[in-house]
Amino acid sequence: MSVKIIGLIRLKDPAAFETYRSQVGATVERYQGSIVARGAVDKTWWNELPCAPFEAYVELSFPSPEDADRWAASPEYQAIVPVRTEAMDLMLFRVVG
Repeated sequence: MSVKIIGLIRLKDPAAFETYRSQVGATVERYQGSIVARGAVDKTWWNELPCAPFEAYVELSFPSPEDADRWAASPEYQAIVPVRTEAMDLMLFRVVG
């Protein structure tokens, strides 16, 4: 069973975002994950949830929920969370399918 992690991103600091982006991939790969897709949001048709619009997204894939959880809690990823916090507001959620 593969697991997807979806991130909805609102940028705050482009320079910090580039720093985070240059480091996060190695942390994902260390826990058997991969970055499937990422990019800018081109158009929003509906936003019926009480959340701010987002400007970018990322899709990660992991072999199992446990691998995804290990990555999210890992010391390698937690070490770059301060840069992430400076770079963006983020909603990150897991989809099991």
